[in-house]
Amino acid sequence: MRVFFVGNGGEIQWCFSQVKGTVEEDVTEADIISCVEYNDDGELLATGDKGGRVVIFQRDQSGKSNLHHCRGEYNVYSTFQSHEPEFDYLKSLEIEEKINKIRWLKRANPAHFLLSTNDKTVKLWKVSERDRRPEGYNLKDDSGLMRDPTSITTLRVPVFKPMELMVEASPRRVFANAHTYHINSISVNSDQETYMSADDLRINLWHLEITDQSFNIVDIKPANMEELTEVITAAEFHPSECSLFVYSSSKGTVRLCDMRSQALCDKHAKMFEEPEDPSNRSFFSEIISSISDVKFSHNGRYMITRDYLSVKVWDLQMDTKPIETYQVHEYLRSKLCALYENDCIFDKFECSWSGNDRHIMTGSYNNFFRMFDRESKRDVTLEASRDNMKPKQVLKARKVCTAGKRKKDEISVDCLDFSKKILHTAWHPVENVIAVAATNNLYLFQSKD
Repeated sequence: MRVFFVGNGGEIQWCFSQVKGTVEEDVTEADIISCVEYNDDGELLATGDKGGRVVIFQRDQSGKSNLHHCRGEYNVYSTFQSHEPEFDYLKSLEIEEKINKIRWLKRANPAHFLLSTNDKTVKLWKVSERDRRPEGYNLKDDSGLMRDPTSITTLRVPVFKPMELMVEASPRRVFANAHTYHINSISVNSDQETYMSADDLRINLWHLEITDQSFNIVDIKPANMEELTEVITAAEFHPSECSLFVYSSSKGTVRLCDMRSQALCDKHAKMFEEPEDPSNRSFFSEIISSISDVKFSHNGRYMITRDYLSVKVWDLQMDTKPIETYQVHEYLRSKLCALYENDCIFDKFECSWSGNDRHIMTGSYNNFFRMFDRESKRDVTLEASRDNMKPKQVLKARKVCTAGKRKKDEISVDCLDFSKKILHTAWHPVENVIAVAATNNLYLFQSKD
């Protein structure tokens, strides 16, 4: 039985659980975490980094029987180099090894499978365990050298002997050469046979078994590139309807497409867009309305979109306006000029649903992340920091003040550190356990029980 742990009056009280990563101040670029993803049952948690590595953490299996420790610690399970830096000689371009996205497949046998992608190439990895090795060969001696067949006088039956557990990651498929522009999203279909990869102007549909061909299902590239007005920013398959998917754009729109209607889904079934409030119109309006992430709810009825300042909840039945809007850091509206100059205005924040679709989480600056409760309409700002690392101690809510006298617990908007940002977050699929990537550190928090 899975339990949702909820604090007072339905509110979740979050406690520090653990942190992975080094304390050093001078962080190397390669160690910066670039994506975080739980697998289907939450027993594994994968991170990708700018150095092209994938690190998989596994939940400690020993505390399963004790309810108080049922959300045991996550420990390193496997680390492997997924992508290497490459050079495109035709375009004289360096292709970074940075992992842009990781997506798990549902488990169908003892091995685990995941897709990882950099800007150009998607790879399917198999992660499997070996805890036994064959012994008793007839044609090889104990050191593995071939024996002289004429010297063999008796036959042995080979046996499997226990050995120390080894976790192996091996690339099973490489899906390359299908994208002219940078891949920003991959999404596995609910049929578990196909997946899609999206770049700035096109979305391709792949079969997991076939690497040398894909179908182009969306193409928004204009005949004349000077007429380009928007790019694709994110794409995701519906969690249960295998023909439906959405993609978001830099113009603040989300298009819902149905692959049953036509092969090339350039004509969307629905378009979700909220017209801008004319009183908020500014030079930065178009930049901050760009959607950086879109995620379906687990039940498939809703989706959330994240733009620069807010998170919006949309009902798939209603494309005229969002049913809920949550301000993430409205206090930055007055700082957009400075954020434009330091390029932070182009940061791409992700968002996550809780397992029961009641809560939403997304990141902000100063290592802050935000939680929104859709039922009580309460929200809270929390901080991923090594300063509050006492287990079981409830995290204190943080507050940002914009003007006037600052209270003791508050931080002034002028003192926020924009180099510390929470772009990547993940919520355990069935429990209140969350993973938050802060530069090169991965913080895990769980609800107080």
